[in-house]
Amino acid sequence: MRIASLILLIIGFGGIILAQPASTGREKISFNQDWKFLGSDNPQASEAAFNDSQWRNLDLPHDWSIEGSFSESNPAGFNGGALPGGIGWYRKTFKLPSSSVGKMIYIDFDGIYRNSEVWINGHYLGKRAYGYSSFQYDITPYVKPGVANVIAVKVDNSVQPNSRWYSGSGIYRNVWLELTGKVAIDHWGTYITTPDVSKVSAIVNIQSKITNKSGKNLTVNVKSIIYDSRNLVAARTEPQAVALKESPQELLQEVRVVNPRLWTIADPNLYRVVTYIEEKGKVLDMYETTIGLRSFEFDSEKGFILNGEQVKIKGVCNHHDLGCLGSAINYRALERQLEILKEMGCNGIRTSHNPPAPELLDLCDKMGFIVMDEAFDMWKIKKCAHDFSFDFQEWYQRDLEDMVLRDRNHPSIFMWSIGNEIMEQWDSTGIPMARELAGIVRKLDPTRPITSACNDPSPNNYLIKSDALDLIGYNYQHLKFANFPEAFPGKKFIGSETTSALSTRGSYDMPADSVKRWPIKWDEKFTSGNADMSCSSYDNCSAPWGSTHEESWKIIKKYDFLSGMYIWTGFDYLGEPTPYGWPAHSSYFGIIDLCGFPKDSYYMYQSEWTQKPVLHILPHWNWTPGKEIDVWVYSNCAEVELFLNGKSLGTKQKVNDDLHLSWKIPFEEGTLLAIGRTAGKEILRKEMKTAGKPAKVIITPDRSLIQADGSDLSFCTVKIVDANNVMVPLADNLVKFKVEGNGSIAGVDNGNEISLEPFKADSRKAFHGMCLLVVKAGDKPGALKITASSEGLESAIVTVNTK
Repeated sequence: MRIASLILLIIGFGGIILAQPASTGREKISFNQDWKFLGSDNPQASEAAFNDSQWRNLDLPHDWSIEGSFSESNPAGFNGGALPGGIGWYRKTFKLPSSSVGKMIYIDFDGIYRNSEVWINGHYLGKRAYGYSSFQYDITPYVKPGVANVIAVKVDNSVQPNSRWYSGSGIYRNVWLELTGKVAIDHWGTYITTPDVSKVSAIVNIQSKITNKSGKNLTVNVKSIIYDSRNLVAARTEPQAVALKESPQELLQEVRVVNPRLWTIADPNLYRVVTYIEEKGKVLDMYETTIGLRSFEFDSEKGFILNGEQVKIKGVCNHHDLGCLGSAINYRALERQLEILKEMGCNGIRTSHNPPAPELLDLCDKMGFIVMDEAFDMWKIKKCAHDFSFDFQEWYQRDLEDMVLRDRNHPSIFMWSIGNEIMEQWDSTGIPMARELAGIVRKLDPTRPITSACNDPSPNNYLIKSDALDLIGYNYQHLKFANFPEAFPGKKFIGSETTSALSTRGSYDMPADSVKRWPIKWDEKFTSGNADMSCSSYDNCSAPWGSTHEESWKIIKKYDFLSGMYIWTGFDYLGEPTPYGWPAHSSYFGIIDLCGFPKDSYYMYQSEWTQKPVLHILPHWNWTPGKEIDVWVYSNCAEVELFLNGKSLGTKQKVNDDLHLSWKIPFEEGTLLAIGRTAGKEILRKEMKTAGKPAKVIITPDRSLIQADGSDLSFCTVKIVDANNVMVPLADNLVKFKVEGNGSIAGVDNGNEISLEPFKADSRKAFHGMCLLVVKAGDKPGALKITASSEGLESAIVTVNTK
């Protein structure tokens, strides 16, 4: 392998030319449709001639666990979501497209959980143990054009528990068939860096790895063109002659973009780098890489600096499941999650605790998030009975290399995490292992800092003692944040995991100023708590190792050297139902519940993290007459005046580091009215009314026009309201759903952590007045008529159109 010389050409904006189409030998084809599935084991299923005619037909991505029933006896346990695992087989019979003749043919899996083994026409391709890695197999020697080919995949998630949270089971990410010419850019074969970026110009280094499988030596010309978001040429290299032999060649090119439009959180502008390989005027390959032009650094005094400006990271940790959809990846479901977080003011995502789906990173690039890309939840010392620690020694290098190679061009990634709460923090073997893992990352990408999320962030921590970490990652320990410069002089801080506040949407424990730390100890069974297994939404309940939302944020916002935080968690997730055990089976940690419905703390962050006017009242206004109620208001207005049934209860302003306003009010049926003012001018007003008896169902789609592509979704919020359309806060009516037209029900949910109702159903009980229906488009355009009905209530009908 050799590196060719540098080529530099500058094109200013005065010399922009339009991008020209080019023929290319590369195709990337979705391979998700028309698979067969068996939810049990059959060793003969790897054989090409095996009869799979009685197997279930389905499209990928697919998570079979989410289709099962909750049970205390499922080996994953309630921490793993209490859903079934097991062994499953997938098979697909296919013919290659005519364009495949003479091409290299690859099969790409974005992720299979877990222990996948793959055969093509009976030939064994290999195994991958880790359920979060993306990988590729070369199937060229084993497939034939014009005839039926069979691919078989065995997935073994039977040995459990192997995860501390819900993992899902199956081919849960996308699958692709990739065709290239004999001469092509290698898989994940570009590495693009921006060593010098300003508003005036940006240097772009383009490193390309070229493979030659033609069986002969030949000379090709390689050029790269950078296209802006309008598809205009921003810069280009001159063609560079490269002599190819049998071994891969690497070419390094440098180009300058003049007056670049930088990637920022508010304006995440993207460019496309298209690398062309040509021989005698013919395009042999065209490989596209999306990049963003930005500069950044972490500073021991000023925190995180993006494009020369100090930015506080206001991030969240998220696990990979999508609520009632399980772990089966869906672009729209991911996009919706990020939209909800963006509306809150969130600007960061930590991929807890594994490499994410590629689509998540694409969306973070596009939408402007600061990503911590995390590799592992454990190394060699286990956390649960059958976890990846048993496979770690064999696979860690391959899995870590694949993560960095796959993800290193994403502009949204600003740091790598080599592990979460690794047990080797307390074992001397953590020193050499941390150094080795960090060395693997730095060899492939020296441009980003490395951290590990440490729940013992002390100088005696073996991972920290290794000096392998560029950022000291603090998991919790909020009372030690302010002393970071003394504990780690000259070092750089990141709140890799913070808070762990607990709440159930719509539940309130008073007095609101009394904070509960549940469970009493993390390693002991929790036997107290609320009878309905709820946690209060006042932000007065947290895990003992963490804090309330307000407690951590007050400290993070105060000090410049604290670069920011990733809150545990943005969304509730399946599994790990701290502080409770069975029948609880989903988390209480989220700022947003499993349905995507914001809890009250969402509005605290929105009032702190955005410039939009915010005024939010809690709790609901249905109580026993005369009961003293703690009324909280989250607002970024200068003052708020509260009224009950037209009578002013006083005007209040936040003082010192207050993050909410509060009143104690004897309950009286009627209307609470809050008016927010700044400089004496009314900014906005909000009401909270006493609800009457349930009278009707209201259904509101998040989008009334979706794509007829067989995967797009409309998330429909369902509310139980009274005769005046006021939501009934304790309503638990059973709602039945019907979808007519070329579409289907993808899932139902209500955010109740202890509900044992199935996610794949045509009905759901409301929880605190709300539930969710997810509708999936078919592959033909038209109108979807959606009906939500409940016994004794007025039904709701809406239309979602597909195009």
